[in-house]
Amino acid sequence: MTTRAAVTGDAAAIATIWNRYIRDTAVTFTSEEKTTAGIAADIAARQGGGMAFLVTGPAGRLAGFATSHPFRAGPGYQHTLEVTVMLAPEARGQGRGRALLAGLERAARGGGIHVLVAGISGENPAACDFFAAAGFSPAGRIAQAGRKFGRWMDLVVMQKTL
Repeated sequence: MTTRAAVTGDAAAIATIWNRYIRDTAVTFTSEEKTTAGIAADIAARQGGGMAFLVTGPAGRLAGFATSHPFRAGPGYQHTLEVTVMLAPEARGQGRGRALLAGLERAARGGGIHVLVAGISGENPAACDFFAAAGFSPAGRIAQAGRKFGRWMDLVVMQKTL
């Protein structure tokens, strides 16, 4: 599977994929849809220092994206990134998610990153399986950390030491 660095022109297609998950699922706890301008700014900000914003699929018809960003603020966390991988429903099971995550890992290693973290909705066991298959280990579960659709949801934390 081929992946490439996202460009600002990909922002609308990324928003289409991401906002479906925001509106319709408990995969993410956020209920605020992403804007094209906000995603374009993230693409520009997440290049270098081990961070990346990657896409898979042809321009305008992206099949998925992956991004990494600082895990927490402060210099003590400068070697830890949080990762996000999202695919269009029709793109699942084709190796695209694995290719995107591998690209994030390559960028992280190149930037001196030591740990990758995935924060996963407790209602998304498939994501836990995905990250486990990529070498991530369970690091904890925060009960009722998120609220969406009128209910409390657990946050599963997984990590991979590079």
